[in-house]
Amino acid sequence: MVHTMGPDILIKEQEIVKEDIGNQSAFRLIVWNDEINTFDWVIQSLVEICDHTHEQAEQCAWIIHTKGKYAVKEGVFRKLNPMREALTDRGIGATVED
Repeated sequence: MVHTMGPDILIKEQEIVKEDIGNQSAFRLIVWNDEINTFDWVIQSLVEICDHTHEQAEQCAWIIHTKGKYAVKEGVFRKLNPMREALTDRGIGATVED
């Protein structure tokens, strides 16, 4: 690709490439156990936010409860991060990790 518009365009294209490469990496949405949220609230949130079936969400909730955390979803960062934000907006501890 020829860059005739100057260094600003090159920097933007490098940023886009870096973002695309990062989005291809496997990230995990981790939900953390706490003593505040109920099983029902976590299950409902996983169904509504992560598109889990009720059974999947229930299994995740039990694993979170017994292990302290669980990767409830895997995928690209740009899809998982809004889910993390939605979970934390509901008071549920969640992080995205690679």
